[in-house]
Amino acid sequence: MAGTDETTVAAVDDDALYVLTAVLLTPAQFPSVLGDDYPEACAALGLAPLADGYGLVLGQDGDGARWTVVVDDVSLVAVAIASWDCGMEYDLSPDDRSMVAALPGWPLAVAVAAPHVPAPHDPAPEIAEQEPLSPPDTSVWGPAQRRLGADEIALQWAAWREQIDDEEFVRPGGETADGAAAQRDNDTKEGGDGSSEPRSGVRRVLAEVRAYVDTPPPLGRVRSSFAPGGARTLRADGPGWSMVARTDDIAFVLLDEKPGEILPVGRGPELPGLLAALDEMAVRPL
Repeated sequence: MAGTDETTVAAVDDDALYVLTAVLLTPAQFPSVLGDDYPEACAALGLAPLADGYGLVLGQDGDGARWTVVVDDVSLVAVAIASWDCGMEYDLSPDDRSMVAALPGWPLAVAVAAPHVPAPHDPAPEIAEQEPLSPPDTSVWGPAQRRLGADEIALQWAAWREQIDDEEFVRPGGETADGAAAQRDNDTKEGGDGSSEPRSGVRRVLAEVRAYVDTPPPLGRVRSSFAPGGARTLRADGPGWSMVARTDDIAFVLLDEKPGEILPVGRGPELPGLLAALDEMAVRPL
């Protein structure tokens, strides 16, 4: 999603900003690494959770300092992102009137840098006037890395799905397991290998997700996006957990207390109805 070398945006402290990338911060599309829901992601940047959301433009000034320009022209930023994703150039230059704030630093990791300016660095304290933004720590397993893991599963659904044998979900007698971190043999007993603990975690997550249907959670905790074949990809998050699912297929659960583990959830008799209910109440991209 990088901009072109010539792309600039409105002045930041009387210096042009060289745009490197941009992201949306809306109830349906926000950097999940920043929080489990839209209000939490906004709070990480010190922003009020406006219903229409924001666009975040990340770039460098002429001295190479990192800045995040917040704009309320969400459509303009969305068009720029779509153009860049298609390999097209797009001059992202929001009007000064659309600028909400110029925040020092970047809330997300950016792998590129503007040419012909010093290497990216935080603005000097006397210029920044506040603590610069910095990406959440994802070097160790925790909420930020757990949410990034769920992002990856949603993005690469087919690759993750093909690693799961549907037989793993089936217990003797045809009953479908509610979660399968362990092998099929362990689904029939509470073994001493810790498999019962992941199943307990999955059951807790499913109970909390069901509660979302009756009592809507903070905006953005449940999101629905396009999936092939007329299905939808669902994303739900909560305290200590993330769930990714396809309305026509299974679900995957990630837990803070289980570093790096991906726990698949079979459809069974209940999951299809639960996913349909979640899709009904989920927020969707415009």
